[in-house]
Amino acid sequence: MIALLVAAAAVQVGSKAFTESVILAEIATQTCTASGVPATHRRELGGTRVLFDALAAGQIGAYPEYSGTIFQELSQGDEAGLDERLAARGIARTKSIGFNDTYAIGVRRELAQRLGLSTISDLARHPELVIGLSNEFLERKDGWPRLRDAYGFRQRDVRGMVHDLAYRALGSGAIAATDLYSTDAEIAAYDLVVLRDDRRVFPEYQALFLYRKDLAKEAVDALRMLEGKIDERAMIEMNAQARLKGVPDTQIAAEFVRRTFGTSGPQASAADSRTRRIGARTVEHLELVGVSLLAGIVVAIPLGILAGKKPRAGQAVIGFASLVQTIPSLALLVFMIPLLGIGEKPAIAALFLYSLLPMVRNTAEGLRGIAPELRDSAVALGLPPFARLRLVELPLAFPSILAGVQTSAVIDIGTATLGALIGAGGYGQPILTGIRLADTGLILEGAVPAAALALLAQGVFDVVGRVVVPRGLRL
Repeated sequence: MIALLVAAAAVQVGSKAFTESVILAEIATQTCTASGVPATHRRELGGTRVLFDALAAGQIGAYPEYSGTIFQELSQGDEAGLDERLAARGIARTKSIGFNDTYAIGVRRELAQRLGLSTISDLARHPELVIGLSNEFLERKDGWPRLRDAYGFRQRDVRGMVHDLAYRALGSGAIAATDLYSTDAEIAAYDLVVLRDDRRVFPEYQALFLYRKDLAKEAVDALRMLEGKIDERAMIEMNAQARLKGVPDTQIAAEFVRRTFGTSGPQASAADSRTRRIGARTVEHLELVGVSLLAGIVVAIPLGILAGKKPRAGQAVIGFASLVQTIPSLALLVFMIPLLGIGEKPAIAALFLYSLLPMVRNTAEGLRGIAPELRDSAVALGLPPFARLRLVELPLAFPSILAGVQTSAVIDIGTATLGALIGAGGYGQPILTGIRLADTGLILEGAVPAAALALLAQGVFDVVGRVVVPRGLRL
């Protein structure tokens, strides 16, 4: 039984956006908790670089990683002096957890038998075959670029996709081959043939934990208790429970900790019901949308007034806001990470930028659309410019401004679901997990409330418009 350690500062354990990483991070979290160290799990934060940079910046305290990834992707393939280079970034590593999860390439058995495929060299001789690769593998130095150069691939169609979706594409025949993790349960479930790496391109990928050197000793001791505790067969079985049987990762981790150490972390209870989860995600989602929208209103309406009053300046302002709208949502979120790290801050900043255009444009158009005779009347009354704006022009433009705020709110509600990709939570979290586990129920747990919230926001603004805006000014 684990001896309870002296309570330490809470440690945040991050995980990448694939099942095995989530399970290992949850095991680490529950092991820390069972050892008397408060810990939380920051789920599915992204790929290798996002997690490593978050660790180096102190935004998380630890996360599961693989030796081959550290050598090839984070240290340019140079193992000598690796620990010293990590230490210079304030990072250390545990020993291996106990298994090697190397990359591999898999194909359907029927295709392997028909074309005589047994090695990766055999696959490279068929450039007509469509290959679907996980997005990270496609770009990693130790992934597709290295494999392509070593085997001389000349494939005409190589597609990037989410790793967990690639199995379904492979099973349906949409692709002929994909990258695998050697501990993936789907290899047996889909009856795939793992092609032999005959040129030995892929190194060993021993699972371990990277952690901050300033992490409390009690937390480090808890992580080191996992060294050598999970072999390849155990990891495949845990992956199968999550991916094929739909067992929650919290339950898988709790069973492992109980079986291995004789105790467990906090168990999911009736309080962790679907209703409670949706309620918690709603609060997170409303925070993202509310803060970003409020900031957008404060900035966008003055800019809209400027655009409405000064045509040349207005072109520049609306041009900038339009340019922001052309940036893909995911790209904008990633751009924010180096500036603001992971979590709510970069998500709110991105949503703020996306909210600007509808409000700036509608404010400017509302002011420009005021009848000249009404402006002349205000001037004839002797009202100074600011009084004309406050008492005449803004009230007349209010229906257009309100419509812009309404549009921005709906846009923010939908776009905020992507915030889960960088640890911001909200309705995107169950959607992301549902996609990973092919669980329609979880996808709907995020998608339906998000759609309902957007409809509710639309309805609220419609009611406000009918109550506040005089009938003769309504759009």
